[in-house]
Amino acid sequence: MHLDDLPDNPYLLLTPGPLSTTKSVKAAMLRDWCTWDDDYKNLVQRVRAELVLLATRHTEQYTTVLMQGSGTFVVEAMVGSAVPKAGRLLVLTNGAYGDRIVQIARYLKIETVVHDSGELNTPDLERLENTLIQDRDITHVTVVHCETTTGMLNPIDAIGKVVKKYGKIYLVDTMSSFGGIPMDIAELNIDFCVSSANKCIQGVPGFGFVIAKKQAMMQCEGRAKSLSLDLFDQWKVMEQDQGKWRYTSPTHVVRAFYQAIKELKEEGGVESRYERYCNNHRVLVEGMRNLGFKTLLPDAFQSPIITSFCSPEDEKYKFVTFYNLLKKKGFVIYPGKASKISAFRIGNIGDVYPEDIRRLLAAVEQSMYWKS
Repeated sequence: MHLDDLPDNPYLLLTPGPLSTTKSVKAAMLRDWCTWDDDYKNLVQRVRAELVLLATRHTEQYTTVLMQGSGTFVVEAMVGSAVPKAGRLLVLTNGAYGDRIVQIARYLKIETVVHDSGELNTPDLERLENTLIQDRDITHVTVVHCETTTGMLNPIDAIGKVVKKYGKIYLVDTMSSFGGIPMDIAELNIDFCVSSANKCIQGVPGFGFVIAKKQAMMQCEGRAKSLSLDLFDQWKVMEQDQGKWRYTSPTHVVRAFYQAIKELKEEGGVESRYERYCNNHRVLVEGMRNLGFKTLLPDAFQSPIITSFCSPEDEKYKFVTFYNLLKKKGFVIYPGKASKISAFRIGNIGDVYPEDIRRLLAAVEQSMYWKS
C-alpha cells in the first residue's frame, strides 16, 4: 500500500500520548513478524542500541531493556526490580504520576518516604538533603521529570546532584520527556530511567523501555516482585538471546518504533525535535493568552510537552461541550488532571507543527460558545 492510500486521521491528537503519528510510522505495522526470527531479533537489538545512543554520550556505561505494556507497566517493572525487599524508596511527587509511583511502591510492599510538593511547586531540595542526612536507610530516590498532570518540568539535574552526594540510587520517570528534551542521563547521575514507545519518539502504544547503568542492572537479579515485570530477567534473555523477549512481544509496535527513531534522526535528533516542541508551546501559549486564557503554571516551571490552562470563569463553560466542539473541528485536547483546580491540557508533542497550533487557535476562538 502506498502512503497516500492510508486514510487521514479524523482529528489531531493534542495529548501527551498516545499522540498523532506519521503515515510512515503507521505503515510500518502493515507487515507481520515472527518473534523468534533473526530478522526481528536484529531489529530489537538495533532499537536497544539506538535508545542508549539517544540517552547518553557515555554509552559504554548503559544498557536498555524493552518491556511489554503501557508506561505504568514499565515504571512498575523499574521500581519493583531496582529496589530490593530491604530497600527504602524516597518519592518526590508533585502530581498524579509521582503519586502513582507511591501507589506502585506500596502495592509492592516497599518502604516508602513521600515528599509531596503540591501540584504547583517543584521539589524542595533543602528538604530532600535534610531527609537524606537524617534517614540513612533510604536507598533509592525517584522523581517524574515531566509531570504531565500540569506540564511541570522538574529539576532532575539538581535533584541528581543531591541524591549522589549521599550515595543513593537515582530512578527517573522520563516518560514524557525522553526523546523530546535534550539530556545525557550519565551527566544527570541517573541510574535508571523509563519511557514509552508512544511519547516523544512518536511511536505507537504497546511497550516501554528502561535505560540503566549496567552495574545497577546487574544488581537487580532476584529482586523482582513479579514474574512478568522482572526487569533483570527480561534484560538477561535479550542479552543472551540477542533480542529475544521472554514472552510474546508487540512485534508491529516495535517495527513502528524503529521507523519513528529513524524519523527522529531525520528531523535532526532530539535537539531539533525539542526546538519544534518549544515553538509549538510558544505559539500555543501566546495565542491562548491573546484569547483570554490563563496558564496554570508559572512559565519558569513549564515544560514544552503539555500545557495546562485554567478553565474559563464562566458558569456557562463546560469542558465536555468545549471538547466536542474542538473535536468536530479536527482537534482532540485533554481534560485537566490537577486535583484542586479546574483546568484542561493541550499537548505540544507528536507529528504536530506550529501551523497546526495556529489552526487549533482559530478553532478555539470559534468554539468559545460561552462568549456568545
